[in-house]
Amino acid sequence: MKTHFLRTHRSSESLPREGQLAWAIAEVAADPVEVAPEVAEMVINRVIDNAAVAAASLNRAPVVAARSQALAHPVTTGGDGATVFGPDLARRVSPEWAAWANGVAVRELDFHDTFLAAEYSHPGDNIPPIVAVAQHVGATGHDVVRAIATGYEIQVDLVKAISLHEHKIDHVAHLGPSAAAGIGTLLGLPVETIFQAVNQALHTTTATRQSRKGQISTWKAHAPAFAGKMAVEAIDRAMRGQTSPEPIWEGEDGVIAWLLGGPEATYDVPLPEAGEAKRGILDTYTKEHSAEYQAQAWIDLARRLHAEHPALADPAAVESIVLHTSHHTHYVIGSGSGDPQKYDPAASRETLDHSIPYIVAVALQDGGWHHVDSYAPERGARPDTVELWRKITTAEDEEWTRRYHATDPSEKAFGGRLVATLTDGSTIVEEIAVADAHPLGARPFGREQYVQKFRTLAEGVLDDVEIERFLGLAERLPELDAQELRGLTIQRGAAFLEVSPRGLF
Repeated sequence: MKTHFLRTHRSSESLPREGQLAWAIAEVAADPVEVAPEVAEMVINRVIDNAAVAAASLNRAPVVAARSQALAHPVTTGGDGATVFGPDLARRVSPEWAAWANGVAVRELDFHDTFLAAEYSHPGDNIPPIVAVAQHVGATGHDVVRAIATGYEIQVDLVKAISLHEHKIDHVAHLGPSAAAGIGTLLGLPVETIFQAVNQALHTTTATRQSRKGQISTWKAHAPAFAGKMAVEAIDRAMRGQTSPEPIWEGEDGVIAWLLGGPEATYDVPLPEAGEAKRGILDTYTKEHSAEYQAQAWIDLARRLHAEHPALADPAAVESIVLHTSHHTHYVIGSGSGDPQKYDPAASRETLDHSIPYIVAVALQDGGWHHVDSYAPERGARPDTVELWRKITTAEDEEWTRRYHATDPSEKAFGGRLVATLTDGSTIVEEIAVADAHPLGARPFGREQYVQKFRTLAEGVLDDVEIERFLGLAERLPELDAQELRGLTIQRGAAFLEVSPRGLF
């Protein structure tokens, strides 16, 4: 890997394109290096993972609304269009709208892959826009694998180097550029064209973190889909010869100077050397539970404690439970956020999946986690749950913060130490570093687990024939021709699919 040094430049400095981060990203995207076999295998896993979550969310309101919008935009010119999760294969829409609808379906349950470092991300959000464009232009599965490897690589590299949340910018600001780069790889575009698209994608996808603060709305699922849609449109504009703001990161009035660390800030961004394989996807990990990633390990610990220390499920037996954890967990999903909504039984599902006190309370009482039942209003409003929930707080611990940011995979951790004080005066102290499904966890996810996750979430939604049809295509992804790739979706009869209230389209 090489390091790209990033800082603000005054307009009078006239930073050449070859010195700009967007150009360096475009060079990585245009590099014809082949994908390593283990990377291709992980790409398949994540395509299956995305479809699993999409199947479980087909009739959730944000997905219904996004799908209805997409279906109002049939394919026009330039290609054959792309499929949308749910409708049959013959129903095609314009690719940017397929990216939109499928992106919402993938993100709605907060249940697909993650990468956490200086920033946090869901790199699987790169897949919907890449596949949509691939279906539209008649690309092959081999093309898609190369493109997804690029999308993951760029997003992981940006997330390792540049914190967005520190400056209250939403993390999808790293997704617009990575998706644009991935589509550039897919289409074999020249560096200049990809460069312009990366600039435009970043410019149009920076927004504040209010979408993940306080009472969290349904926009949480739409935000990454919007970034994917903007990436598709940025590529289209760039292919037509249109230029974009530059230097977008480094400019005097650019992203670093006014949205991130300020004119004096510097960043070291790791990027592959020319000819170096893109392996970023291998640093990422998926979820076994439908909740914010930093809750994964805590759910696993709580379900173990449910069996080993049943008293922890009884609020009458508990004086307090303190979760000693990283800075990020404490301030984003813990009591350090200062959000009273994280303790509100009437809070939205989106808020509750970002409330570690709620999640630990329910997992301690139920001994597990369910993507629907654990968020049911009646579940959250149970008096004994509310009582226990309000006795759970978080505290930042320097050691867990250090481990959160560690670059050594054996040191990196997203859990913490639970200290429970019982009303009889006794204490229970337990800790967990990583989720059971993490590559270094108790039960790491492999292909078998990804397939089982798909089968479990698709049960009752897709029929057996459709489940096998999709898995048969997904597991042969690198070999698919253009016609087969157009079938890489999940379909369910129109009678099952709900339709949103009428909008403008």
